[in-house]
Amino acid sequence: MSEKLSDTARETLLAPLFASGWALDKGRDAITKHFEFESFVDAFGWMTRAALWAEKWDHHPEWSNTYNRVTVTLTTHDVNGLSALDAKLARKMDSL
Repeated sequence: MSEKLSDTARETLLAPLFASGWALDKGRDAITKHFEFESFVDAFGWMTRAALWAEKWDHHPEWSNTYNRVTVTLTTHDVNGLSALDAKLARKMDSL
């Protein structure tokens, strides 16, 4: 079971994500990022790779896809906010 990030953990885990384009979602304890790809196929392929990791870690994103753009929001519903799983999945998404 995950737990909500402490203030210290937030600074440590979220700062590098903010530097890579993630941002706090206004109005809730979540992070969000917009990804843009060369084509729909590239965007969908990236989503497929990300989905495999999300399923493996049993931590699923809120996301939408329009042509070559994917918008992702990460939060841990079980803790009603951000957990280490969100940072872990965000780092994986950035690396794909």
